[in-house]
Order: sequence, then C-alpha cells, then structure tokens
Amino acid sequence: METKKDVNAAKSIVAQAAKLSELVNYQDGSIVSKEIIKAKGTVTLFAFDKGQGLSEHIAPFDALVYNLDGKAEITIEGKPRLLQAGEVIIMPANKPHALKAIERFKMLLVMIRP
Repeated sequence: METKKDVNAAKSIVAQAAKLSELVNYQDGSIVSKEIIKAKGTVTLFAFDKGQGLSEHIAPFDALVYNLDGKAEITIEGKPRLLQAGEVIIMPANKPHALKAIERFKMLLVMIRP
C-alpha cells in the first residue's frame, strides 16, 4: 500500500465552492490523501484504488466517514459493514476498525478531538 498526500488541497477551496469528489484523484495501486483542514482535528479526502485499505487500528476519538464514490467495507470491532456512495458511518473512539475498498472508493474523513 502506498499513500500519497497533497498539502495544497485546502488552498483550492478557500472562499470557493468545489465538488469534494473532484478534489482527490484515484491512482492505480495506491491510496491518495488530501488534508483539507488541520486544527482541533482533521478533515481529509481519500481516494482508494480497488483492493487498497487501512489495516485494523484504534483512534483516540470518533471518526466520521462519508462515502463520496464507490464501495468500501468498514470493519468495526470485527463486524464488517458495506458503505456505499452517499452513506456515512461513525467509527467510534477506542474501538478497532479497518477499511477496504471493494471497488475504487473516495471518502471524506472527519476527526475532531474532544
């Protein structure tokens, strides 16, 4: 798994409207991430090629995932859930979770520290 990050994504939407799904592009065999906001948490766009994912891990605060495009399997505490375009899920703090793109998949990840 290769992850690439674009730190200029936020500049392109300051005081301008944009389509979130157009701000991050797929890349074969990779995961692409673009951080939009970093303050008391983060707002990050991701594009996962089919079959790419994030291995099981734990975060110290809730993480909201909004599916912009495609399908992904989100596993929380060992229970898989299918997340389709237009759907949202919260991965709770301190619970193991993982993600795998069933097909190419774009998401907005929002994590806000309490």
